[in-house]
Amino acid sequence: MFRTSRIAAGVATTALVVAGVGVGLGSGVAAADATCAVSSHAQKKDASTVGVTHVYDKTASAEQIGVGTSVTYKVVVGTTGIGNPYVNTITDFPPVGFGAPTKTTITAYHAVGGQVTEDVTAVPNAGGWKVTSTGWFVNSGNPVTLTITYPVPSGVKAGQMVTSGGVGVAGTVGVGTELPGLTACFTARGANAGETVIGSLGDNGLGSDDGQLSSTGSLSDIIADVLGDLIGS
Repeated sequence: MFRTSRIAAGVATTALVVAGVGVGLGSGVAAADATCAVSSHAQKKDASTVGVTHVYDKTASAEQIGVGTSVTYKVVVGTTGIGNPYVNTITDFPPVGFGAPTKTTITAYHAVGGQVTEDVTAVPNAGGWKVTSTGWFVNSGNPVTLTITYPVPSGVKAGQMVTSGGVGVAGTVGVGTELPGLTACFTARGANAGETVIGSLGDNGLGSDDGQLSSTGSLSDIIADVLGDLIGS
C-alpha cells in the first residue's frame, strides 16, 4: 500500500513537471517593492527630431524570476507622427554581474513580409551587448524590438531586487540617444521544482534551447525512469 501511494505521488509529480508546473517546495518568493518597476519609458523630442517624438521602452519578462533561470528584456524603439528614422545599433546593458546573453532576436519591418523576427548575434559594447544593422526601418506603426535573454546568476539571492542598466540607440538623425535610466527591475525568487527539473534536462541534452522538452524527446522514457526508481526503492 505504501509503495502504491509512492508510485501515485511520483506520477503526479512527473505530470506537474512535464506540464511546467511547480510543486511548491519553498520557492522563497518575496513581494516586489514598489520601487522595483518591471518596465520604464522614455521619449525624445527636440530640434534633432524635427517635430517628431521618438519613444523608447524596456521591460523585463516578469516581476519575479527564479534564481538560476533566465530573464528576457524587451527593448522597443519607436516613433510617432510622420518620422521614419533608421536604427542601426541597439545596446542593452544588463544588471551588474550578469554574463553573456544566450539568445537575441530583432523584430523589424521588412518590405516583404512586414514585421519579421530574426535571430541576431549580440557583441560586447562598453559593458553592454549590442546588435547592429545597415538600418532597421522605423515609423509610427512599425517599431524595432530587441529581445535579449540572460541567465540569472546563482549568486543572486531570493528576495533581491535586480535592476538592469539602460539602453543606447544609434541611427539616423534624431533617433540616436543614450538612456541610462531606461531600466527594468525584477525580484529574484527561488526556482520552483518544475524550473529546476526542466532546466537540468536541458543541461543534459534532453530539452530544447527554450528549456522545454524537445520534439524528439522521450517523454515516455522520463516517466518510465521515475516509475522504475520508485518501484525499485
